[in-house]
Amino acid sequence: MGSVADKARGRAKELAGRLTGNERLVAEGRTDQAKAKARRALRNLRERARGVMDAFGRS
Repeated sequence: MGSVADKARGRAKELAGRLTGNERLVAEGRTDQAKAKARRALRNLRERARGVMDAFGRS
């Protein structure tokens, strides 16, 4: 699942948890959002690494 979907799912879970008073669901939502943030960071790191490798003439 992509980071955008994880973020949206996380927000939905967090909101549903807040509305129902379900702390576990709130925590799951926050976890999904953190996963999305980590995936975005990893994707950005990979793109930067590719750029550096291309700049130095990747073989």
